[in-house]
Amino acid sequence: MNELKCPHCGKTFQVDESDYAQIVNQVRDATLNKELEARQKAIEEKYKSHLEAEKAKQEAESQKKSHDAEKEILSLKQQLDAIKKEDANRLQVELSKKDAEIAKLQGEVKVKEQNAQLLVNEAIGKEKEKATKLQIDLANLENDLKSQKESNENEILRLKQEQNTLLKQKDEQIEFYKNLKAQTSVKLLGETLEQHCLNSFNAIRAQSYPRAYFEKDNEVVEGSKGDFVFKNYDEFKTEYISIEFEMKNESDVTATKHKNEDFFEKLDKDRKKKGCEYAVLVSMLEKDSELYNQGIVDVSYRYPKMYVIRPQFFLPLISLLDNANKRNAFALAELEAEKRRNIDITNFDKALDDFKVAFGKNYETATNQFAEAIAEIDKSIARLEKVKENLTKSSRNLRLANDKAQELTIKKLTKNSPSLKEKFDAIPAEEE
Repeated sequence: MNELKCPHCGKTFQVDESDYAQIVNQVRDATLNKELEARQKAIEEKYKSHLEAEKAKQEAESQKKSHDAEKEILSLKQQLDAIKKEDANRLQVELSKKDAEIAKLQGEVKVKEQNAQLLVNEAIGKEKEKATKLQIDLANLENDLKSQKESNENEILRLKQEQNTLLKQKDEQIEFYKNLKAQTSVKLLGETLEQHCLNSFNAIRAQSYPRAYFEKDNEVVEGSKGDFVFKNYDEFKTEYISIEFEMKNESDVTATKHKNEDFFEKLDKDRKKKGCEYAVLVSMLEKDSELYNQGIVDVSYRYPKMYVIRPQFFLPLISLLDNANKRNAFALAELEAEKRRNIDITNFDKALDDFKVAFGKNYETATNQFAEAIAEIDKSIARLEKVKENLTKSSRNLRLANDKAQELTIKKLTKNSPSLKEKFDAIPAEEE
């Protein structure tokens, strides 16, 4: 325990260590606060004096900068006026030159357009003349084809009439063929059928087939031969049809009955060996067959270009095949002639196409050159417009610079400088 005496009343009192420590702290804090206040006051006075000195220095520098800025603004105004006057004169001269150059280029473009139009009109006129000539040639060809078509129709009508005449003859021959079924040997029956066919053909040979070949097939090739070979020729000795014939007959009392299809394979081989186009089986076999009794039977589904007929259809079949091949030969000849005629048209078309290609190339070249010239003119105009635009922009920028210089004030210069603003604000007050 410690004793303390009050400095005011002189009374003593005892305090423990904790109370003593609190009192000591109070005394020490009060002393420190006094010292801090004294130091703070000294620092503030020092900073105030330093601030006043710095303020005076800044005011002097601000006055100097303001004076220099005014002098520079005056100099810039004078330079700007001179530049504006010089640019205006230069711009006027440049615009006059460019206007004259544009007028000259436009005149050249107009002349080139007129020349190109003349070339196009001339080429179109020539093309129209050739097209007219081509139309006339095509009309002539159409007339020729129409005449040929009428001729073919007349020939078809004549052939139909001839066919009807031949069909009428079959009824007259039916009784004769019925008598051929007499009870004779197979060899005799076959020879009788062959002789009948030969006699029937010879009866009309001179009138209907003056250039035809129809003889017994006596040439044995690889151990086989047919019965007859028929060939016919046109006026130029050109073969246009050939037929290999096989004649088959047997009596009603023959022990072995054959069918027509038993001879198809051999007949097809004989046709190929002799180089014939058609194969025909003239048969009296299968006398009760409705298929073979109805007329000419086409069995090309088994072997190519093969027919089975009864004897009464021997001459009609020769006539049909001969006329068909003759028409085909005639059509081929006409086709060749038409091809020869078409060669001229093709050559004409080729010449026309060549002209079109050459003209197209020349026209394309002229068009490209014209387009290049126009492009160059456009480029020149664009360059001039660019120069004009740059000069206009330069004039506008000078005007804007002048406007900005005219609008320049001390207030705007010191807007972001509070210290300078305070100094300039203070100047009018001092003058007052």
